[in-house]
Amino acid sequence: MKENKLIFTTDIPGAGMWSRVIGRGKTLRLIDVEGGANVSTLFYNAFEKQERYNMPDTLKGQHIFYLQHPFCIHSDMGRLFASITEDTAGWHDTVCGVNNADDVASKYGSKTFQEVHNDFYKDGLNCFLIELAKWGLGERDLVPNINFFSKVIPDAEGKLSYVEGASEPGSHIDLKMELDTLVVLNTCQHPLDPSTDWNPKPIRIEVYDSNPTTIDDPCIRSRSENLRAFENTYNYNAMRF
Repeated sequence: MKENKLIFTTDIPGAGMWSRVIGRGKTLRLIDVEGGANVSTLFYNAFEKQERYNMPDTLKGQHIFYLQHPFCIHSDMGRLFASITEDTAGWHDTVCGVNNADDVASKYGSKTFQEVHNDFYKDGLNCFLIELAKWGLGERDLVPNINFFSKVIPDAEGKLSYVEGASEPGSHIDLKMELDTLVVLNTCQHPLDPSTDWNPKPIRIEVYDSNPTTIDDPCIRSRSENLRAFENTYNYNAMRF
């Protein structure tokens, strides 16, 4: 991917939020600048926003519990939003959702905008709702999200535990977009992060031009369901333009 042209970059502070349409064929790189970041993320079809990321299909179709290279991110219409073409973190949570205002207040206390201005304590749920509102979306459009850079493991009874320090400084993940995709994200702390210190971590976003995905791509070939979804996506894109 290094040979591809960088076309956009921006830094997102801890507890920040961001949304943008990224065209198919481009690669979104998320970078954990300091280590320990959490990037809660949702995906929507940029032109038909009722199509959105589907956690059950993403997991059951690939027989996985977490995301890493060479897996893919599926929509609820049997298509692919993105393929994970590079990943130096190696484990990304798919099941824990985001925290809300009550969670943040009970764990970290409260600092309001009136007290500290833009440094007030934020929560993932409201960050999502703020960004979704910019695109005519709202609470009914929320679905289970991905938490990039966060590792959560189950024990024998199914209890989930957050693994501290799983993502090191400079870790990155590359998502090659297979659809024109609205990406909505925030960098609030993971809901299972055991720390009682308010310390959300920053990230860097980079977008690159990419080479077209082919049917022999390792992400597409990693599971038969990915191949079927890629074929659906290819046909959808071909008939749009």
